[in-house]
Order: sequence, then structure tokens, then C-alpha cells
Amino acid sequence: MTSFDMDYYEILEISRDADNDTIKKSFRKLALKYHPDRNPNNKEAEENFKRINEAYEVLSNSQKRAIYDRYGKEGLQSHGFSDSHSTSGFGDIFGSIFEEFFGGTSSAKQEHYAFEQDYVLRLNLSFKEAIFGCKKTIKTKYKSYCKSCNGTGAKEGKMMDCSRCNGRGRIVVQQSIIQMQVACPNCSGTGKIIAEQCHKCHGDCYEFIDETIDLEVKAGIDNGNQLVYRGKGHEVKKGVRGDLYFKVVVAEDEHFIRHGNDLYLEVPVFFTTIVLGGKIEIPTLNGQVELNIPPNTPHGHQFVFANEGVPDLNSTRKGRLIAQINITYPKSLTEEQQNLVMKLQESFGDKSKPYKSFIDECFDKVKNWLKDKISST
Repeated sequence: MTSFDMDYYEILEISRDADNDTIKKSFRKLALKYHPDRNPNNKEAEENFKRINEAYEVLSNSQKRAIYDRYGKEGLQSHGFSDSHSTSGFGDIFGSIFEEFFGGTSSAKQEHYAFEQDYVLRLNLSFKEAIFGCKKTIKTKYKSYCKSCNGTGAKEGKMMDCSRCNGRGRIVVQQSIIQMQVACPNCSGTGKIIAEQCHKCHGDCYEFIDETIDLEVKAGIDNGNQLVYRGKGHEVKKGVRGDLYFKVVVAEDEHFIRHGNDLYLEVPVFFTTIVLGGKIEIPTLNGQVELNIPPNTPHGHQFVFANEGVPDLNSTRKGRLIAQINITYPKSLTEEQQNLVMKLQESFGDKSKPYKSFIDECFDKVKNWLKDKISST
């Protein structure tokens, strides 16, 4: 697209016998492509966008299209149609096409409620409750539409047309170089406003109803999971209730750390067990298992026990139990213990001094470096 003199059919990339649906579809695709908000500071895109607008305004109008097909753009001017396109009639179609792009909704009126149908509650669980599952009784309050005003907030349900949109529920606003329709902010797109507040709900449109809900929490539920109870949300009108969502928050445990369906357990092991090797009984969700520690097991080494972790919510599988070694040392020694350690060290001879040969090699290396430095000067 390089010139305003281009044929309108070429601008919209359609054939001359294209029907209205084809014209509209092509216009939508190209308008989205060249819209200024998608192409900021792009003059070429802005010019293309104007051409698309002009071509669509002519070809989508059967009278203008017939004149254009026979006489061209000059014929439109001679028949009283301006060469420069206007936005009259364009806002409706363009608003419908672009409202989703701008974060709005369809221009078609949808049923409007004064408050949301769904609501969310936090469900606090202990580590044990999440691992093994549990039953919980939750006391809550949900919103139910005011019966006195039928959920309108208006006395006896009487509403009046919104003065800003004249009851249409839509207003025209300027967006960049175009006009578009959006929901009227004064009436939230309903076209109606309260004439006089309801004396029972004082315009809130609802009342709170107490409710007790019994929850069945499955074993293995995790932090951040959601439980959904259909039809237990707010009641927006008779027989219509939304959904209640429980957002799960699980407390941490001082011993076990959970990652998905795996459990991690840090096992403190005294250094003598590392030297000699040994066996330790460690707890699992099902009881206990034996942890066999070979001599010289390194710090942080992990031992994995399959099917000893958390039950999977969606299957019969279980995660793993991962025991991680944490080597511990005495903070102080008695005189007797010190003597015993000294005797043990002496019994190893030079093996108790693995650093000796390493340090000697380092000294020799540095001495040679210094010699080389002196000789070079």
C-alpha cells in the first residue's frame, strides 16, 4: 500500500465480486495488522490504516460501492460523497471489531449483575492435613440478591435510563485516529441507573446469607491448589449462583520439606558413623525404613526411597522420600575424648596428614616462581 489512488479492492486485498462477509473479514484482518496502537510511531502503518478505513467505508455501503464500481472515486465526489472518509457509521463496526483488542467486551449487550457470581476463600491446612487428606467444616457468608429490589439496588426495582448514554449502555470515545464504542462507565454498560435507592439493601443490591460447607480434602493436595464448589458462589438472581473457590495454603513442617509429591528429610549423622558406616531407622509416611550408610558417605549425599512420598492427587502413585545426610561434629571434647582422638590420629601415621605433601608441593612451586622472577630482573 503506497498511495491513496490505489483501488479500494486492492487496498482490502479482495476481488471485485467479494460479498459483504468477505469485505468485513478482510477489513478486520488488515485493520488489526495496521492499527496505530499495534504500530506506535509508524507513519506508514498509520497511512495504511487510513486507506483501509476509507476503502471499507465505501465498499461496505451498497450505494457507495455501486457508484465506485461504475465511476470510481470521482463519481463518489460528483454524487455528493466526500473523498476524505468520515467516521460516521464506522464507530459501530470498528468498536465491535476492536473492543476485544482494547480489553473491552462485545458490543452485544450481555446480562449484567450488580456483583460477581464467584468468590474465593483461603483454606488453611496443616502439613499433615494436606498429606493425608481431611474433612473440614467451613462457615462462610455469600451474597444473595436483595429480594426487595430484585438485585437492582433501586426502590421497588425501578430504574431509569442513564443520562450519559441515553439508555444505550454504550458511548463513543476517540481512540487514536478513530472513534469506537465502549461500555458507558456511568451505568457499567447496562443503560440503566438507580432512580431511588432500595431502603432494605441501601443500594448494595444484596444481603449476606450464612452458610456451612463440609469439605472433603483429598490426600496430596498442595500449596496453591484450588478447590471448586460449583453452585456455592454468590446468588445473583433466583436460581443462579456462581462458584466458590478455595485457595489452598499449606503450613510448613519442621522436619519434612515437600517438593511436588517428593518429601525431603535432612538426617543428622554423627561423624563417627560416617567413618565407620552404620544403619539408622528413619520415619516415613507409612512408618519407617532402614537407612544404610556406607563408610565415608559424603555430606549432602541423598538416599532415595521410592513410593514413600506424597500420594498423587490424580492417580494411585506416590512420590519419593529423599533422605539427605547432614554430617555433624561435636562442639567440644572432654579430656578423655581428646586423648582418644589423639591416639586415633597417631595410629594413622602420615595418613592423618594428607595436607603435608600438598603443602610441600605448593611451597616448592612458589619458590621456583620467586627464583624465576629474581633471575628475570
